[in-house]
Amino acid sequence: MKIIPLSEGLFTIDKTKVFIPFNQENDQLQARAVGSLLVEIQPFAIVTEKDILVIDAGLGFKVEGELQIHRNLRANGIEPGSVTKVLMSHLHKDHAGGVSYKDDDGNFALSFPNATYFIQEQEFNFALDTGFPSFIPDELALLKHSNQVKFVNGSGVIDDYIYYDISGGHSPYHQVFRIEQNGQILFFGGDDAPQLQQMKSKLVAKYDYDGKKSMELRQKWWKLGQEHDWTFLFYHDVKKPIWPEV
Repeated sequence: MKIIPLSEGLFTIDKTKVFIPFNQENDQLQARAVGSLLVEIQPFAIVTEKDILVIDAGLGFKVEGELQIHRNLRANGIEPGSVTKVLMSHLHKDHAGGVSYKDDDGNFALSFPNATYFIQEQEFNFALDTGFPSFIPDELALLKHSNQVKFVNGSGVIDDYIYYDISGGHSPYHQVFRIEQNGQILFFGGDDAPQLQQMKSKLVAKYDYDGKKSMELRQKWWKLGQEHDWTFLFYHDVKKPIWPEV
């Protein structure tokens, strides 16, 4: 399988839940609001024997009028229309902002017109019920009745090689993915496993729905990964999006 990180850049975020671009050459973290976290925003494209996958959809920001995730895909030789599956860990705006975009008429359209979106049904309902500032319901609403959406519940398998499990640490219905093909195993833990360093520590994060559960899951996944040669994909890691590095 080919792994393509789709970096959208560095951002800081504080209790306002506003993502502010961060330039490492000119900006100083200590100059930002107290409690600001520095994070990468990094969806992934995975090219398998069966599919072109996108895992989480980024912030949905545009660059020169073009959706950033579209621009990043095209820079790697992939047209958005060739994406076949979109796997969503959860629907917080920094992961789901790119599921849709406004067209020239001001209407929302799905960003990947030929893909099936896989979303936990309870996560979708929770997002619409909760709303701002963590979720943007207007960007998600068209998913509700779209024939491109496959709502799943709990744990299961897609096409005999993509495994999904509800983890429920960062958010109540957060899910993680394990992709297995030809002896290679990729693991994407979304915001339950967002950075390499968190896999090696016993951090209980205050921003998680259940920080203790997230910490325990990370320890479990790290152990399994070492035993079974998993490749980890980290959505928010500033330095190590893929581990072990390839």
